[in-house]
Amino acid sequence: MDRVGEDDVEWTWGRATQSPEAEIATHPSAPIPVQGPGIGAGIREPLGETGQRIFPLILGGGEFGWTVDQRMSEAVLDRYAEYGGNAVHTADRFGGGRSEHIIGHWMRSRRVRDDIVLAVRVGGHPDHPGLGSVDLVRAVEASLERIGTDRIDVLYLDATGRDAPQIEDALATAEWLVESGKIRALGAFGFTPEQLVEARILASAGYPRIEAVDVAYNLLRPRVLEGDLRLVVSAQGIAVTPSHPLEHGFLTGKHRSRAQAAKSARGAQLSERINRRGTRLLKAMDEIAEELGVPHAAIAIAWLHAQRGIVAPIANAFDPEHVDEMVQGVALTLSRAHVIELARAVA
Repeated sequence: MDRVGEDDVEWTWGRATQSPEAEIATHPSAPIPVQGPGIGAGIREPLGETGQRIFPLILGGGEFGWTVDQRMSEAVLDRYAEYGGNAVHTADRFGGGRSEHIIGHWMRSRRVRDDIVLAVRVGGHPDHPGLGSVDLVRAVEASLERIGTDRIDVLYLDATGRDAPQIEDALATAEWLVESGKIRALGAFGFTPEQLVEARILASAGYPRIEAVDVAYNLLRPRVLEGDLRLVVSAQGIAVTPSHPLEHGFLTGKHRSRAQAAKSARGAQLSERINRRGTRLLKAMDEIAEELGVPHAAIAIAWLHAQRGIVAPIANAFDPEHVDEMVQGVALTLSRAHVIELARAVA
């Protein structure tokens, strides 16, 4: 049988469908190619007041260009798109910018740029650190060039640098970026409740509004979104898009010992979670996984969706099978008893 060449493949919404000439060479026993958008294409949630609607699981590009190469990264993106996913997140510092290159190449080669809600975090790249006016403009321009696009749909401002950002200066610069069409909406990463309140006051004076907040919130960190932060995001109607929903892979349940953790690129981070509290949580997840017949990653995603204000977790993946597991959490509903059981495990 002749091998189907790359030129014989046409891409439609992340799926490879062969041209008529290529189909002639396909063996009769080969699976029938799936065409058209995945069933998840009908599942969309509003992202704050941005006017954009997204799949309730954002695919993060933190592993792209770092632990996985372009070929595997694009396989992960393809699998996500097959499920109907339409929101991709990256940062200018991921892989030193390689993550942006990979995502941009994927969107162009699959011709899906207009179907994707592209979120980019800036402020952490060593060439353009912080949120000062000059660095912010240069960071956005550099990201646009690396991705090969004319706009960023959601720009997350990273305030975790050593110098506290001047919120008014950052929002004034963002206003120009919005008016010039380079970005469509604003998100925040690492903002304190006080900074979010300041940003809202400035928004009432005409500056762009913070529409989404990224916090490292998950089953092992249930208190991150308590107190003042919870009050502020709820009062302002800010969409919460939590990162690290699987706690660097620990909540997949696949790393039970430090020896297993050491084999991972995130070995040091995983080892810190292998303690009495982490073990209790995994045991509780084991019981739920067996009862419901779902992977641990799906339980971690479903738990987040059970929390008030969560729109879409930002989840990294370095293998298509990871996407298979996480997407199950979108359709999974945990019972009240399950949620209480998990809360007891991490208390």
